[in-house]
Amino acid sequence: MTDIITRKRVFVAFEIAFNFLFPWLCYRLAKPHIGEIHAIMASAIPPMVWSLVQFARSRKIDAISVMVLGGIALSLAGFALGGSPKLLLMRESLITGLIGLAFIGSALIGKPLMFVLAHASMKRQSAEDSAALAGLADNPLFRRMMTVMTIVWGIGFVAETAARATLVFMLPVGRFLIIGPIVGYGTIALLIGWTFLYGSIMEKRGALGDLT
Repeated sequence: MTDIITRKRVFVAFEIAFNFLFPWLCYRLAKPHIGEIHAIMASAIPPMVWSLVQFARSRKIDAISVMVLGGIALSLAGFALGGSPKLLLMRESLITGLIGLAFIGSALIGKPLMFVLAHASMKRQSAEDSAALAGLADNPLFRRMMTVMTIVWGIGFVAETAARATLVFMLPVGRFLIIGPIVGYGTIALLIGWTFLYGSIMEKRGALGDLT
């Protein structure tokens, strides 16, 4: 148990370093030598490396991996096209906004992405659990739960994009590199907290059937 807790703490420490500290350090160290625009590009290298390492660890191509790699591809495309420092800082926010719109769109057409992602996550853990989750697809209460979750997450991502876009034009680049990820992780934390609360309520109403 102690080893598991230690590994989790190390994982969190690495995640914080690659997504908060290292991007800021890259920007600060690179700016005097290569200019602001290229320094911003350099600051994106640590989060990309972290995403690729996480993808390599999973060793599976599924919906979650595709989203991660898609985000990296869009970031690289943004670098190739160039632009002002502020526009470069917006690249991740725009990706999040596009994902949010995809979530909302998938719910509107009756194919909520939350179910797709949950199914992908279950596949990584257990084929039996994955089959049990797929069996809930015909449960109206479960479908409603997945749809509501997908829409809420989509709205959350779009709202995060709007908040980060505002901050990009309000804050100096160095400060945004610290505060921007905090907004992103804070949004995710709020959405996860809401999801657990809503999921518990729907579970009591029978939305999860025999899955629990």
